[in-house]
Amino acid sequence: MSEHGGSTGPRAEPDAAGPGGAQAAAAPGEAGAAEDGGGALAAAEAAAGRMAELEDQRLRALADLDNLRKRCASQVAGARAQAGADVARRWLPIVDNLDRALAHAEADPSSIIDGIRAIRDQAMGVLAGLGFPRRDDLGARFDPARHEAVAARTDPNAPDGSVVEVIVPGYGDGAGQLRPALVVVAKAD
Repeated sequence: MSEHGGSTGPRAEPDAAGPGGAQAAAAPGEAGAAEDGGGALAAAEAAAGRMAELEDQRLRALADLDNLRKRCASQVAGARAQAGADVARRWLPIVDNLDRALAHAEADPSSIIDGIRAIRDQAMGVLAGLGFPRRDDLGARFDPARHEAVAARTDPNAPDGSVVEVIVPGYGDGAGQLRPALVVVAKAD
């Protein structure tokens, strides 16, 4: 074996017998051509080996990328589940307080109303803590990015295009808007 992986066994000499059976001498350039053929074979074998090595590296890189994709997908799913659990955990005290309010439904109606207001304030605090504070849009200029008009009415005390009634409040702002406010907009006579 040669260092390039090719065979170095004896080479068959070309049949140089001429018409009279005499051996003819090889032309000066023919011997070099035969040696070049052996070098080309060795180079081809080396190139084939290198191609196999590169193909193996390519397949390993693809497998590594696939494993990375799967690992990232698993981490994203875990983060989403954790985020959902964190939000639900923040709502548990509110649910507990609603249960307490229902348990005292037979009590004084004014104390129940006060309790429900306190629970609502607690829920508003949770929403604000999550980055979605309740907006007070009454009197604001109508903005289609922040408001959804459900009606228009004339109001002599309000400027044209301003919010005169909030049907459902909006939460958050800009890219962090949870939902737009449903509003009634003032229109000119």
